[in-house]
Amino acid sequence: MRYTLGKDEKLKSKIFIGQLFAEGKRVKKFPVQLIYLPVQHNDEFPIKVGFSVPKRNVKLAVNRNRIKRLMREVYRKNKHAFADNLNEQYIFMFIYMAKDEPNYTGLESTFEKLRVKLLNQIKEDEQN
Repeated sequence: MRYTLGKDEKLKSKIFIGQLFAEGKRVKKFPVQLIYLPVQHNDEFPIKVGFSVPKRNVKLAVNRNRIKRLMREVYRKNKHAFADNLNEQYIFMFIYMAKDEPNYTGLESTFEKLRVKLLNQIKEDEQN
């Protein structure tokens, strides 16, 4: 089990990103919002992921980059918890919605709650 976030796991395709924002479903747990969409891609890991912090909420680029770095680190350490219970391939976009800078432990607990909500939502979608 590798705890890396390699180049092939990052969401970089403009086509996938556009499709994600147009058709994706959302799960929110303040201060993070997750947009997800089941999509076939040619990678061995089932999730491609992107991170975003809106300029409207966090003005300084230094602070936006730090928040994205924190979110990437939390995801990197917990990515197998997200991927273990998925049957399909997905693309994810994590969006930070608050105006203040988070701490690592708070962000980690938010990601855990978000993961539980996501898995419940996916199970609900599969039943319908």
